[in-house]
Amino acid sequence: MTQGRNAHSSAIKHAMTVDVEDYFHVAAFKDVIDVNTWDEWPCRVEQNTEKLLALFEQADIKITFFILGWVAERYPNLVKAIQAGGHEIASHGYSHQLIYNQSPDIFRQETLKSKQILEDITGEKIFGYRAASYSITRQSLWALDILADLGFEWDSSIFPTRHDNYGIPGSPEEPYKIITSNGASLTEFPLTTAKVLGQSIPAAGGGYFRQYPYALSRWLFERASHNQTKPQIFYLHPWEIDPEQPRVPNASAFSRFRHYTNLKRCLPRLERLLQDFEFGTISQSMEHYEITRELDIRTQKKEISDT
Repeated sequence: MTQGRNAHSSAIKHAMTVDVEDYFHVAAFKDVIDVNTWDEWPCRVEQNTEKLLALFEQADIKITFFILGWVAERYPNLVKAIQAGGHEIASHGYSHQLIYNQSPDIFRQETLKSKQILEDITGEKIFGYRAASYSITRQSLWALDILADLGFEWDSSIFPTRHDNYGIPGSPEEPYKIITSNGASLTEFPLTTAKVLGQSIPAAGGGYFRQYPYALSRWLFERASHNQTKPQIFYLHPWEIDPEQPRVPNASAFSRFRHYTNLKRCLPRLERLLQDFEFGTISQSMEHYEITRELDIRTQKKEISDT
């Protein structure tokens, strides 16, 4: 078990990632909050992200921020603050819609729009992408072709586990190259899972981090890293450190459980996690891998559909 950062100062760097979105963007509330009413909700993403920026500055680490285009469009100074902090900036799409509920044309338009917004604000090319709610699944592998076509070089959207809204069970658990239908190459850095009794248990953060006891989260993350030899990905959202956020009426009991459980505990747990593991950006973590495995997307589509 890891005994703190000082115990392994030369250890690998795991990827710390933040999906910059607000509480009313989440898929759990999509049935009770219409996308056209988002501007009517009190926005708290700016203040919550600034708290995280201060925490990462204090910890002296640079991380990867996946920024929603809707947020970047309204809060360009927040994007600039993230950039000024030396962090890696990547795209989280534009409107946080589940990809498998979109047409390829709409997905292309929204993804390009988000990429252009971020590039206009930062003056830099955006090479990384993460789908809303990890919604690149068996039904939406076509999105990888579009990502490569739009100039993205890496993706972190595929969760190799079972879940009601996302996941591709049986897909690779380490970074790999995807050869798309048009012959382009895209590196996939999948979300963290740990093997327990032959099952792939999610250990990447977010709601799992809030719902599991901290000791279990730490154990799973350590196990997934094969005793600190393989970098893993951790993620969370700015709203997860905000127990004072407005409550959404009419949401189902299950959605409320997923969204509100242990919000007060998330920030203190994150502070502990930063002491227990070394973190950096996704690009830094990928440097530790010699990525030799390649999957042709046409072959992958068949393999995945057969699992």
